[in-house]
Amino acid sequence: MYESQQIITPADLDEDRPGQPQLCPIAAGWPSPADNYVEDTLDLHRLVVKNPPATFFLRVTGDSMIEAGIHNGDLLVVDRSRSPASGKVVVAVVDGEATIKRLVKRQGRLFLCPANPTYPDIDITGHEETVIWGVATYVVHQL
Repeated sequence: MYESQQIITPADLDEDRPGQPQLCPIAAGWPSPADNYVEDTLDLHRLVVKNPPATFFLRVTGDSMIEAGIHNGDLLVVDRSRSPASGKVVVAVVDGEATIKRLVKRQGRLFLCPANPTYPDIDITGHEETVIWGVATYVVHQL
């Protein structure tokens, strides 16, 4: 894509992943009686990648999407085979620069909207230098 973007494809990941972590239910409130129950092993690649040839991993830079739970340094899973629709978080290329924003159709116009009030909406209606590159499907961030 661009030299400044870090893109990792599923093919770049090691297919040999021994010792998969265990998947266990966890209560977000009081402890559950199922605390000792192990559901299955967890393979994050299988969980987040639905269409391997069209899936990419991007490293987020900046804070324009913090109120959507997307932070600087997060790993974003993007599926290029999904259709962009109003309300979806998309990767767009505007005037040659890649950005992650929510696609919003409002009063017959298309906008790329940040999830941070310090950033303005970007009106892309009729803008020939804008390409919706893919739809974000998952975000992974460190606590």
